[in-house]
Amino acid sequence: MPSRKYILVIAICILGLGVFAGASQNQFGVADSHNINFVTPTRVGDVLLPAGDYQVVHTMEGQDHVMVFKQLHRSKPAQARVKCQLVSLPEKARRTEQTYELNAANQHVLHVLVFRGDSAQHVF
Repeated sequence: MPSRKYILVIAICILGLGVFAGASQNQFGVADSHNINFVTPTRVGDVLLPAGDYQVVHTMEGQDHVMVFKQLHRSKPAQARVKCQLVSLPEKARRTEQTYELNAANQHVLHVLVFRGDSAQHVF
């Protein structure tokens, strides 16, 4: 009998870990929150964010996907909110990637964000 209890405890632990691992992504195949680093000032939507570390939160406003960027480690953090479009990836992303375009003022403009482990990319 002790072996049955032992197997039951292991099965419950494995099931719990599976539920916990699955909770990190939402129904869209992307995690609700990530941290990123901009090595240069970066335009996100209408806001020019200074270089630094940011928390990025994916939220929904009605039917709109919105990314909220909040600077970390600052007493007065820079912030930006921008709508995004989710585009499915053929498989989960193997690494985090940031794609930029240069505008007329020679500023980096964030165009695409892909976070490691997500099943979709954010296109701005």
